[in-house]
Parts: sequence; structure tokens; C-alpha cells
Amino acid sequence: MIKGDECLPNVETSSENNFVELGASWRAPFYEMTICFQKPLGQVKAGTCNVQKRSSPLFNRIVSVEENDEAEGEFQSRLYILPKGSCFMMTDFTHVRDLIPDNPNIGYNLIVIDPPWENGCVRQKEAYPTLPNRNLLYLPVQELAHPAGALLVLWITNREKLRRFVEEELLPSWGVKDPTEFYWLKVKSDGSLIGDLDLFHHRPYECLLLGYINVNREAESGSKFKVLQGSQVIMSVPGAHSRKPPLQKILSEYIPGPKPPRCIELFARELGSGWTSWGNEPLHFQDSMYFSKK
Repeated sequence: MIKGDECLPNVETSSENNFVELGASWRAPFYEMTICFQKPLGQVKAGTCNVQKRSSPLFNRIVSVEENDEAEGEFQSRLYILPKGSCFMMTDFTHVRDLIPDNPNIGYNLIVIDPPWENGCVRQKEAYPTLPNRNLLYLPVQELAHPAGALLVLWITNREKLRRFVEEELLPSWGVKDPTEFYWLKVKSDGSLIGDLDLFHHRPYECLLLGYINVNREAESGSKFKVLQGSQVIMSVPGAHSRKPPLQKILSEYIPGPKPPRCIELFARELGSGWTSWGNEPLHFQDSMYFSKK
């Protein structure tokens, strides 16, 4: 984290920002974030501050962080940690097509999607906003995919009705064929499961469906990436607030196209170094309250 006192808000006296509500407000186009980053060593003069600031629109724009160092963003008295080389775009579903690259050759090789699936129980509790499942048919997944190929990863729930919709309608509409099944098995620090496998409502695992776009599996058998074959299991301790494990290193050998891959997460709630993150609250877990200083 950058140690610039002028960048540090008083987080003790302010509450978390609700980006979903802020983004729906008429004020959304006028909100700006102050981004603080360290100047390159060659640009720092003796006796001057090495922290530089710039302002950026917060909603409906792509915000990028330089690759040389992480940055800190300040908005409404909250501090956000911005990983180096990260990009984010905070919008609602109506602006998702703004993500489509002008040049298809700079499309994405890894596309991770973690939708806010419709769920009656979740909706009743108002735990978080959901999206009608059929709206996902209009995600521009094929236009985001790199022409040399993309690996798509979709997190789904364990409901059979949803599984049928995803396999019979959603993935075909995105151009994904022959999906492969992965499971994320949640374990405690001692390696034991966090719950019984046969619990219906609180199963200790989640499912991912993986498939390729713009890739012919048979033609790619001798390519520079490993083609997905069969189901696999990922085991890890869940992060705070049940955050899912980072996938790029786990899946690196299966990603087609140029290296390093261009990666994007849709419906993101946090940022990653080298990733583009889109959703209506991609900064949620970037609040400094979720970080500890070294």
C-alpha cells in the first residue's frame, strides 16, 4: 500500500459504499474517484512528494491502473486498494456492451463469469441483487472472446433446473460447446470438509462449467495449450466472506491464444492484477477494510 497520508481517508468514521445504489442514482455520471500512485523513480525530484494523484469518473468508464505499482483510490471517505495492471468498469447490465474491444485481436483469452443467479431464498433475504437468468443470454461473450480462442469459466449453483438452462440454452448461445465440469471443494485449514456432502442447502462444494470459444478441440490436439479433458476437483480453504479461489494459475495450461493471456471477470466483486473486472460493484472487496498491512 502507498504510504501517502494525503491519500488516507478516515475509514474509522465512514461506512461501506453501496455501489449498486450509487450507480443507479442520477448522480452516477458525476461521481469521481481520486487515484493515488507512486511516481516512477526517474520523475521524483529531491524534496518533492513521490505520490501523484489523478481523478477518474467512477461509473460507466474503464478505469486502468499502471503496471508498475499498485494504487489507492479514494471515494466518499473510503480507501480502495487497486492492484497493478488492473482495470475495472463499474456499470449496470445495460452498459455491458461497452466492454467489447474495438479491435477483436485484443479480445480476452480467459473469461470468468460468476452471475448473481436468480434465487427465491436470496431474493427474500435481500442479501444481494440478482439478475433474471434469461438476461444472461444477451451477454456479449462471443464478442469479448479472442479470435485465437478463449476459455470460458462459469460458476453455477447446484440447482438442476438452472443446470438444464445453462447447458441447453445459455452456453450454446455463447458459442460454447462440450463443457467440462470442475468442482470447488471447500475445506478447513486441517483439510477436512466444511460440511457434509449430502447436505442439500449447504453443500461444501460449488460447480464450474468450462468450455472453449473459437476453438476446435480436435484440431487443437497438438497446440501450445492443454485441451480440457474430464472433470476435475479444486480443493481450497474459502476466503473471507466465502470468496472463490483465484483461477488463472490453476487454469493457465488450458488457456488458448497469446501469452500472457488477457483475462476478464464479469459480475466481479474484486480486482485482480492484470485482469479487467466488470460489474455493478467490482470494488466491493477492494475496500481497505478487507486488507491488512504487512
